[in-house]
Amino acid sequence: PIQHGRTKHINVKFHAIREVEKNGYVQLMYCRSEEQLTYILTKALPSAKFNELRSKLGVLKKSFKEEC
Repeated sequence: PIQHGRTKHINVKFHAIREVEKNGYVQLMYCRSEEQLTYILTKALPSAKFNELRSKLGVLKKSFKEEC
């Protein structure tokens, strides 16, 4: 196989992660896509899912009716 400059970093990251897992420094865990907290920042979500992820992040809803 031909090694392209754009794919080299993928191989380096993959081998580095595999090595630290093998040595026991980290433990990789499977996370379903429905549980990805980062979706709140990258996807358009239904309001129920948005509110669920927001609460998991610990972000509170701001009330704009507060008096100064």
